[in-house]
Amino acid sequence: MTDTALDAPTAPVRARSVPLFARRYALELRQQMALPKQALILALAVVAGLAISAAILVAAGVPANELLNEFVMQTLVDRQSLQAVLFQAAPMILVGIGAAIAFRARFWNLGLEGQMIFGAIGATAVSMFGIGPPALRLPLMGAVAMAMGMAWALAPALLKLRLAVNEIIASLMLNYVAGNFLLHLVYGAWKDPKDSFPYSPQFRAFERLPEWFGNPSTAAIGLAVLAALGATWFTGLSRAGLYLRFVDASPRVARALGVPVARMVLAAVLLSGALSGLAGFVVVTGQEGRLTQAFYVGYGFSGILIAFLARNNPLAASVVAVLIAMLFVAGRNLQVFYQIPFAMVQLIQAILVICVASSDFFIRHRLRRVSRGAMEG
Repeated sequence: MTDTALDAPTAPVRARSVPLFARRYALELRQQMALPKQALILALAVVAGLAISAAILVAAGVPANELLNEFVMQTLVDRQSLQAVLFQAAPMILVGIGAAIAFRARFWNLGLEGQMIFGAIGATAVSMFGIGPPALRLPLMGAVAMAMGMAWALAPALLKLRLAVNEIIASLMLNYVAGNFLLHLVYGAWKDPKDSFPYSPQFRAFERLPEWFGNPSTAAIGLAVLAALGATWFTGLSRAGLYLRFVDASPRVARALGVPVARMVLAAVLLSGALSGLAGFVVVTGQEGRLTQAFYVGYGFSGILIAFLARNNPLAASVVAVLIAMLFVAGRNLQVFYQIPFAMVQLIQAILVICVASSDFFIRHRLRRVSRGAMEG
């Protein structure tokens, strides 16, 4: 090569333009996303779910201009509808918080309905056998309901911790055992002798939740709010709540750091069962006034949905529970006025779950555009 060739100016290198069809996308895990962005993505997912649900309802025959009126105005302005929302919201808050606490310990408690059933059975047993003086009967019924809920939650917890049995299967199957035991009671020894219908004798006045300020749902909502505040302190301010954060992040790392993982899981599951048992107590002493054969239907799935939407936050679970209760009450109104089947309400719940689950993908991942030329280089 000559010196002239070395001294010759080099031609400028031009960047190659990559055609649009040659671009590729790489899926990457996010290290962390700011909480405001997470809240925005979650809100957009909920809005998308509501939009899909609205389209389905319009296609089913509900006028588009009546959706806002049915789901917001009629449920919040009308006194009877608002009372029905509060009635529905109180047990939903309790089961939602119970599910959230268990999920924080990475224990997927799907036995909420079974724990509700045994809580209600325990409360009814106190009434039927006249345990305790009348002045203390109602608190005693609540305490026994919580104890029975804890006892029914203890079985899948021990199976998980001692024998490594999958808690999803164990807790879910125990729901059927509890449901059949309930049918055995209301169709058998506990059947009301007055009319022989499959429910227990009616509770006496001092065995019912009291009406505060002329509203029978106030006491139930008061219990739910106290439970929400207590759960918020437990998960956010107590030492046990700090341990649960470690367990939720990584049980192996928590165990290596000296966190009593097994004890924390057991404590979370027992507290979850106690809250579910208390929800059963609220339903039978507040809404039903007796033990019935289907008082628990729908609460288990709703509790899981509430915990999932609230990201296992007790205070957020309380707000979500009220919204889900509004959905239930509005669904019943749609049944009456537009002949919409109640399965449509359950479909809306499922759509919301799918949309929120999809939002978790965008929170944990991101798409980065990569050109083919860069990939080859």
